[in-house]
Amino acid sequence: MSPRQITVLGECVADAFTEPASTPNELALRVLPGGGPANTAVSLARLGTPARFLARLSGDVFGRLFRGHLEASGVDLSYAVRAAEPSTLAVAELDDSGQAAFSFHARGTADWQWTAAELARVDLSATACVHTGSLALVRAPGAAVVEDFLATAAARTTVSIDPNVRPLLVDPDVYRARLAHWCSLADILRLSEDDLALLLPGTSPERACDLWHAAGARLVVITLGAEGALASLDGERVRVPAVTTQVVDTVGAGDSFTAGLLHHLGARSLLGGRLTDVRADDVAEACRFAARVAALTCSVAGPNPPWRSRLDEPAPPFTTAARD
Repeated sequence: MSPRQITVLGECVADAFTEPASTPNELALRVLPGGGPANTAVSLARLGTPARFLARLSGDVFGRLFRGHLEASGVDLSYAVRAAEPSTLAVAELDDSGQAAFSFHARGTADWQWTAAELARVDLSATACVHTGSLALVRAPGAAVVEDFLATAAARTTVSIDPNVRPLLVDPDVYRARLAHWCSLADILRLSEDDLALLLPGTSPERACDLWHAAGARLVVITLGAEGALASLDGERVRVPAVTTQVVDTVGAGDSFTAGLLHHLGARSLLGGRLTDVRADDVAEACRFAARVAALTCSVAGPNPPWRSRLDEPAPPFTTAARD
């Protein structure tokens, strides 16, 4: 049985990676299409899940880059808005381990200007799951509109949220203030150990899972870098080890993990409601698959998730971490 459609809502970001220039006192930038939700939509489509992306795409040079990248990966853009505002830009600098530090240029850009009318026209009748998160849920003026859309979507679909905290652009207190509400809307909450440290400093992953279950999320998955991932389904814990790979960088790894998780559950017809048919074994299997997808993303430069055919290749013998 083919998986049902997953609809992803959120931003596209032009990820500009710094590179040495041939001329002294100059800096070269290599620009790749990115943004957490966009990465997840691309990864879903490449894995074989029908993926629709709700985005506000600028007509500028970056917006054209986004559109070409998404369409080449098989993402449905039929409800994408042609936005007048410019695209969001993030300049990334990689450290020796491949971790990226970003500086954002996002004031007044297209991604945050959602209106109720733009989302009201979206037909979710063929959608099993709506996934969103990252800056789309915290940047005004569109954040409140996105939350209202999720509340409506929850009546007929599984809702998945990845907070993907960006402290240089939005104060973590903004995320903390909304997180309980997001859990009341979400069936699935996926986040990284870095997100956990920012949202609940000093709190163990197990304690955090219990808090978020109490707020409403049935399935909580926390990726823990080289320690793998912890998943908690209504308090029943599952630990999954990290997959080995040679790391180029970790950009987009967490987004790909989320896509792998959702793809695996969707391919087994476990999405579409309140996860009532999901068992801990299903979660463990989905997380193992997701870890493989994330590891393959780390093995190439930038947010470039694997096509389904790469999942059959043997993994190189180096440990990586899905942190992003």
